[in-house]
Amino acid sequence: RSRRTAPRRRRTRSHCRSGEMFPRRLQASVRKFGTTSSSPLSWQPTGKPQQTLASGVEKSGVGLHSGASTTVRLLPAMAGEGRYFSPGPGRPRIPATVDHVVESPLCTTLRRGAARVLTVEHLLSALEASGVDNARLEIDGGDEVPILDGSAREWVEAIEEAGLCAAKDHNGNEIAKLATLIHEPMYVWRDDSFVAAFPQRKTKITYGISFPQVPAIGCRWFSCFPMDDLVYAEEIGPSRTFCIYEEVDL
Repeated sequence: RSRRTAPRRRRTRSHCRSGEMFPRRLQASVRKFGTTSSSPLSWQPTGKPQQTLASGVEKSGVGLHSGASTTVRLLPAMAGEGRYFSPGPGRPRIPATVDHVVESPLCTTLRRGAARVLTVEHLLSALEASGVDNARLEIDGGDEVPILDGSAREWVEAIEEAGLCAAKDHNGNEIAKLATLIHEPMYVWRDDSFVAAFPQRKTKITYGISFPQVPAIGCRWFSCFPMDDLVYAEEIGPSRTFCIYEEVDL
């Protein structure tokens, strides 16, 4: 699990009382939409083709957890292949999907068989926000994506350098990009953490953190419309990972 400090510019910011990590407005939303259907979500065409990188680009750095120096290459991929890691010769590709996420402390790890890739969250966030639907991600020197400056900013810049183009399948055809349409509330939780999704015409993200033991952080909420131009690149991507002293392995 990765946490990020909020950048200076914010769209919506609010504070909450200690322990109030499920705001009253979300509780009201659950009651308002609290129905059950046979299909809580569906996929609909966006009217746009899937995209991939127009050229390759690479970044090198040190892994936050492993300390290993690694190089990651972002390469074009065929339409329909999605985003996936290619750890090396003789090792299976690892699709960057929730089906391959395994539990790991303070980072997101993907695993397939004996192959794994650690700390993928900033890179995958940048690819999704930049509209890269298909990408081959090669990693050399270790099994952890470098932390760089602790944010997704350098990945966004690398993607901008590579450029985007319509992805083609093996027959040279474009494939339509689909978007998720949510029909009823969905939520998962563990201990005091939760993720909830509600029906809405325009994508809006609200994120909250609560660290009552750290007065400088406390309990905060941040909301934005990530699909608006430059919102991710200027407000979310530069947000940097942080940790508290008790979590440091000395």
